[in-house]
Amino acid sequence: MKKKITLKHIARELEVSISTVSKALKNSDEIGRDTKEKIQAFAKLYNYKPNNIAISLKNKQTKNIGVIIPNIVHHFFTTVFRGIEKYACTKGYNVVVCVSDESFDKEVINMEMLANGSVDGFIMALSGETQRKNDFNHLREVTEQGIPLVLFDRVTDEITCDKVIIDDSEVARKAVSKLIASGRKHIALVTTENYFNVSVARAEGYKNALKDKGIEVNENLILTLPYDDIDEKAIVDFFKKEKIDAVLCVNEIFAVCCMGIVQKMGSKVPEDISFIGFTDGILSKYSSPALTTVAQHGEQMGETAARMLIEKVENETEEEEIYLTKIIEATIVERESTVN
Repeated sequence: MKKKITLKHIARELEVSISTVSKALKNSDEIGRDTKEKIQAFAKLYNYKPNNIAISLKNKQTKNIGVIIPNIVHHFFTTVFRGIEKYACTKGYNVVVCVSDESFDKEVINMEMLANGSVDGFIMALSGETQRKNDFNHLREVTEQGIPLVLFDRVTDEITCDKVIIDDSEVARKAVSKLIASGRKHIALVTTENYFNVSVARAEGYKNALKDKGIEVNENLILTLPYDDIDEKAIVDFFKKEKIDAVLCVNEIFAVCCMGIVQKMGSKVPEDISFIGFTDGILSKYSSPALTTVAQHGEQMGETAARMLIEKVENETEEEEIYLTKIIEATIVERESTVN
């Protein structure tokens, strides 16, 4: 099947702006005859057809925002949604939320269902399966038709759009440096599969902190768990096999589970093993002991994403867009699971 050509393709091939292409295809008098004929001929040659969904979104705002999140188990995603909804409400927008359940197919179906004129644009974090497959064509099709998209947290460089993230590598480095400063020398990392962009960045920060202090990176101190399951046997075996006095976990669920398991095995937290996790959620606050965490400030991230999307929706220019990546400053919230 021949790939569908878009305004962006025509503009790029003929080295003109998207606005010029759009006006030429509408036979506007603002465009010179030669340029207009060249653009129209090119469009005809490649069987260009305008996207009705994009046109309806451009000409008639729905005042609805589509939000697709990977799951509702992790506290972080609920806080991001809260931030999106609060800001959208102040601007007169409604929010339609879908959950992909970490499924590529559900993510595609959700996007197709909403991209029928039901929403003005999308805010989303990529599902685990989408990142594993490394297949982003459904996102590319949406952006190429002029539908605004903002990615947050789980993002990809494959898609040109606005993004909102934290500096995962840097804050992981700071967390591990804190553990080292407290006298810990055998620091483990509990992470997910490496197709998650956030897990890769956090692992990078973990390793950089060790290298900064002249500590050799021991791959035996890195435990990889499935993102959608807690393998208790693997955790028990890991802590039995290795000498560990501190742990960085890439999410709070891993951290609270690991902390509970090592305590059942007879270790004291933080006296014997310190723990730091990502996401400052309810589990972290009420675990025993309370978990030291990296606060990702999900509500601020959601508000920022909503602001960026609504600005794009309400910006009527057809000139080439400028896309930004906003970095939310993460902070470490100290609690009882680390030695002060």
